[in-house]
Amino acid sequence: MDLKSVIRTIPNWPKQGVMFRDITTLFKDAKAFNYVIDKLSERYKNDHIDLVAGIESRGFILGGAIAYRLHKGFVPIRKEGKLPAKTNKEHYELEYGRAVVEVHVDAIPKGSRVLLCDDLIATGGTALAACKLIEGLGGKVVECAFIIGLPDLGGMKKLEEKYKVITLVDFEGE
Repeated sequence: MDLKSVIRTIPNWPKQGVMFRDITTLFKDAKAFNYVIDKLSERYKNDHIDLVAGIESRGFILGGAIAYRLHKGFVPIRKEGKLPAKTNKEHYELEYGRAVVEVHVDAIPKGSRVLLCDDLIATGGTALAACKLIEGLGGKVVECAFIIGLPDLGGMKKLEEKYKVITLVDFEGE
């Protein structure tokens, strides 16, 4: 399936020079959405995965559907201040500042094998922070799965230094 044909590109959003890859158009297309979930679920059906973690917010959609298909639990990794119980935090750098992601301290039992999901890998800051949170609770990141890769921004390369990474479609220099 040609996933690029169902991903909307919005030039200069949220700021000048950015080509925003909008996957809401992929999510609303039943054939494309099912293709993505089937493709990733098939990849992990024989792996020993205990949990699927998704990064807020589009990673919740992707990770939740994969967890359901694999009959596994789902762990949300959220922006700071969104989880009600005790959390671990991880800071990471953005182009224009810092941000924080959190996970509940009891979300990942020690020794759990975790699949990390998000819609897109760009600079890698959020994904690396999420991996640190998972490992900080004693989990092992089995792989990081993304629908879209933006290799020109360097995040895939950074992440691949320590983790296995899969993307279903890459936008290089586009």
